[in-house]
Amino acid sequence: MTSPSEDIFAQLDQQQNGPAAMLEALVEHFRRQRKPMELFEALKMQMRHRLGLPILQPETETLSAEDVDRQLEQGLVAACDEVGTMLLQDGRVREGWMYLRPTGNTEKAARLIGALDIDDDNADEIVEVLLHEGVDVARGFRIILDRQGTCNSITTLDQIIGGLPKTARRQAAGILLDHVYGELCEAVRGDIARREAPAGDGDSLLEMIQDRDHLFEGGAYHLDTSHLASTVRFARVLDQPEQLQKAWELTQYGRRLNHQLQYPGEEPFVDFYPAHASFFGILLGKSVDSSLTIFQRKARAVDVAEQGTEPIEIYVDLLDRIGRSEEALRMAIELVPEEVPAARLTPLLLELAGRAGDYAPVLEYCRGKEDPLGFAAARVSEGAAVASGASSTGSGSNA
Repeated sequence: MTSPSEDIFAQLDQQQNGPAAMLEALVEHFRRQRKPMELFEALKMQMRHRLGLPILQPETETLSAEDVDRQLEQGLVAACDEVGTMLLQDGRVREGWMYLRPTGNTEKAARLIGALDIDDDNADEIVEVLLHEGVDVARGFRIILDRQGTCNSITTLDQIIGGLPKTARRQAAGILLDHVYGELCEAVRGDIARREAPAGDGDSLLEMIQDRDHLFEGGAYHLDTSHLASTVRFARVLDQPEQLQKAWELTQYGRRLNHQLQYPGEEPFVDFYPAHASFFGILLGKSVDSSLTIFQRKARAVDVAEQGTEPIEIYVDLLDRIGRSEEALRMAIELVPEEVPAARLTPLLLELAGRAGDYAPVLEYCRGKEDPLGFAAARVSEGAAVASGASSTGSGSNA
């Protein structure tokens, strides 16, 4: 019986239609055999032949005309896409992503990985690609949480959250919040059932702990308190009302814990649970002005040399998130110390100015800081905003 390898040699030997037909037969052979590495090399050879280049790239090759180089690059990206897809379909996650990465098609990579069954052999590399490579942060974090538990997932999130885009931070924080909130509700509900008539199945955490101070007597708690504090801290990035409500309820639980279990945070959250309760309360529309006053006072009193600018950033962010972007812009300019370089503050100011619809404070700030780069960026942004507004108005009138 003829082996596949012998058969391909016979096919190649019998090709009478020239190199193009032979290379096509080679490519098809490796596709059928699902040999991705060999397929990639065959596709490279095929592309180089089509462009009139030597089949194998010589060490001393110099770049060709621009259009040839562009076509070669496009061909290599297409080859990477096909080979990466094949590798991922075959469960070779790390290698598959290595080839698919140059295409920039993270959605495809996430979809292909999502079709794989997770086991002890591939879980680590799936998490590596999904979470650490940013292909699907939410699913990667969920895998860690499900397989390694709350403690390891919090440690991992602490290590990577600073490098994640805001959307990914929110996804991971939301998954952790839902998990911890559900875990705590289950534990509290069980404690109540052991002591008295069971709580209602639909009762929230807040409803279960109200008027039940005995649940916390003698330093009692229902969940690792470090996990609780970390979840509350991560939840600050969240913006959905139902998530903010859960986070606020966690602070109400935390406030009832024995004082020895309420660890201090960093400004403006030194008084950890009360301060976070005010933070989430503002975003939920609870006692907004009085709570904002607390954060304003901390922002004005902060020693930037010792504590950094976070109290100022928190206050400005709160104003912006509740729709007071003009005030947020004004406070950012007023409160950020002189020694902070303009280049660090200008991107934030431009965002706030865009939402406030007023670039004049940014232009004045950049002029005063002798920052022509920031001034130019503000002028361009202002012009783009005006053009966009005019375009929208024009579209509306034409309709």
